[in-house]
Amino acid sequence: MAESGRQPPPDPLEDACSTTHNFMIPKKEINTVPDMGKWKRSQPINKLVALLNTLDRWIDETPPMDQPSRFGNKAFRTWYAKLDQEAENLVATVIPSHLAAAVPEVALYLKESVGNSTRIDYGTGHEAAFAAFLCCLCKIGVLRVDDQIAIVFKVFNRYLEVMRKLQKTYRMEPAGSQGVWGLDDFQFLPFIWGSSQLIEHPYLEPRHFVDEKAVNENHKDYMFLECILFITEMKTGPFAEHSNQLWNISAVPSWSKVNQGLIRMYKAECLEKFPVIQHFKFGSLLPIQPVTST
Repeated sequence: MAESGRQPPPDPLEDACSTTHNFMIPKKEINTVPDMGKWKRSQPINKLVALLNTLDRWIDETPPMDQPSRFGNKAFRTWYAKLDQEAENLVATVIPSHLAAAVPEVALYLKESVGNSTRIDYGTGHEAAFAAFLCCLCKIGVLRVDDQIAIVFKVFNRYLEVMRKLQKTYRMEPAGSQGVWGLDDFQFLPFIWGSSQLIEHPYLEPRHFVDEKAVNENHKDYMFLECILFITEMKTGPFAEHSNQLWNISAVPSWSKVNQGLIRMYKAECLEKFPVIQHFKFGSLLPIQPVTST
């Protein structure tokens, strides 16, 4: 079929990136102990961690209610109402004043990232909203390329800690869980980033993440193993029964193959699933391209 000649409209954000960004080959920057200051002084990273610390403190200030239902504690709605009210103020502490117009758009992704206040559930769609929140901060220049490791292992890891506390405190239901056939009831991205962290590890192999001793000894240093520990704390019974997908993945020979497989799985099970993407919000920073006829 011949093409109509209509082309999708240009993305101004992509054009701006291509004309103003100076690419470079990554190089070693931390050569001496004093150089650690470069790593520690990223103000946006510290401000994002402080923002997440505030959400954590609000959980302590909003204890679960006594109610007959075991799951879905309604105190979460009180906690969420506070976030809904204060989200733009929180985001404004991270975004500089000359970019203040972006605050309402970016704040929406923060609100979408903590779960649904009506159903009191949480799933990979909410996790994706936090990734979108971070992506927006990158697009407007608040976060930079050299922040990328800290974005995952400081900011996103702190987000995971807060989400786990929400899930346990308010007994949140998994949103769209596939049960034993899903990778995890709540998360997906930390398995991707966590497996990449373990590529070429000198002794930890995929088979070790079903070894209780290996997990207990190494979970504080590796995101993937921290995910496994949380699963074992929340679920009872043999690992092969309550987390069959992960059990099967433990037989994969290398972390690079695990990582590649998880990326394909995330695309198929999250990014290409209508029940997940139907809730995703699109705006000027994360636009959706119109479908063009051919």
